[in-house]
Amino acid sequence: MRAWRGYVAMSEMLEARLGQDLRKVGLSSADYTVLVLLSEAPGHRMGLSDLCAEAQWSKSRVSHQIRRMQERGLVTREGDADDPRRARAALTGSGAEALRVAAPVHVEGVRGYLLDHLTREQQAHLVDIARSVLPHLSSAPLPPELRSEDRSGAEPPER
Repeated sequence: MRAWRGYVAMSEMLEARLGQDLRKVGLSSADYTVLVLLSEAPGHRMGLSDLCAEAQWSKSRVSHQIRRMQERGLVTREGDADDPRRARAALTGSGAEALRVAAPVHVEGVRGYLLDHLTREQQAHLVDIARSVLPHLSSAPLPPELRSEDRSGAEPPER
């Protein structure tokens, strides 16, 4: 029970703090997630169904999120040339600029609120825990950062 309650309290407080930091630069946590995923996608475009899988969100949530971000000029929604029944989201110049401003804020928060308070060994344990639990929660592949065999607990790449 201690492990569970500790995890829940830490997770909720961490997400709240990171969200507060992102709001200071005009983004929500959901905005940031989408911008990061699109920035890492080939051509800075991604099918909405792929976005659902990567973000672990419902189709409805992705659709509403993309609409809100499109209204703010952060992304565009476009048809898929290979399959007209599918839609894709594309990162705009404004979205890339918003991510450029927000990424250092987010990285600083992740470090300052979490990683700086953990030893390298504790960071490695956190990676091991994620690798153990995530496959039981979803059939989606592990994020690339968790697929490598690097057990050093190294900090995530700057985004």
